[in-house]
Amino acid sequence: MNKLNNLHVKKNGESSKEKCPLVKMVNISKSFGHVQALKSVSFDLYHNEVLGLIGDNAAGKSTLMKILVGVLKPDGGEILIDGKRVNIDNPSIARKFGINMIFQDFAVCKSMWVAGNIFLGQEPTKGFFGKIIGLLDKNYMLEKSISILDKQGVDSRICKKQVGSLSGGQQQSIAIARAVGFATKIVIMDEPTASLGVNQSNRLMEIIKKFKKNGISVIYISHRMQDVFNLTNRIIVLKNGEKIGDFHTKEVSYNDIIKLMVENKQYKNNNNGIG
Repeated sequence: MNKLNNLHVKKNGESSKEKCPLVKMVNISKSFGHVQALKSVSFDLYHNEVLGLIGDNAAGKSTLMKILVGVLKPDGGEILIDGKRVNIDNPSIARKFGINMIFQDFAVCKSMWVAGNIFLGQEPTKGFFGKIIGLLDKNYMLEKSISILDKQGVDSRICKKQVGSLSGGQQQSIAIARAVGFATKIVIMDEPTASLGVNQSNRLMEIIKKFKKNGISVIYISHRMQDVFNLTNRIIVLKNGEKIGDFHTKEVSYNDIIKLMVENKQYKNNNNGIG
């Protein structure tokens, strides 16, 4: 690990002196019965950043992100958005902070039509004479969904179909459309290309690059290391519920990361590294 000795690695919980993180998670812990999934993990995401979050299975990646979007509640620690402490108790609150997530298991409602899934939790209603009444604006939902899917290179003719009748790749595309179609600040992608074909995967890579240009930060979880190195500005490595590395992507190699994960210890640099 000699090469890593010269890299800048943040201490666990240390914020950059140059800028305030968009998201700061401090000493996050989570247990499921006797299994401790996260052990005082601290995590920063900066404005206009694509961050790779990697690690073996059961490293704690998805658990950490589900806490950020309010699906799970931490046993300890705190979350700050733009420097202010917040409580994110459910995904609706996360969306109010501009945080959307593509879940590894798709998290789609298979008995609902495609456009309904894309707008799930944020359905528009019709208004008459200046008043809002409780009727869904299905025409708007359909038009917007077609536009979102067209941009992803997905056949928008599926918009009126029931999600359960679609292939795994199409269902993954719907989950992606729900997140990217309403992205405002942060998009979390948990293994987003797992069920996608080559063309759809390439289109997703272009969408991520456009996010960065438009000031939207992305947290990218993937086992496809080539994608991680091609897309990200920074890489955080988790193992067994602990953060073991935090590197600028351009300053570290694929072999460095693999060696770190295999050695199964937190890297220490000349400034004491990760705590």
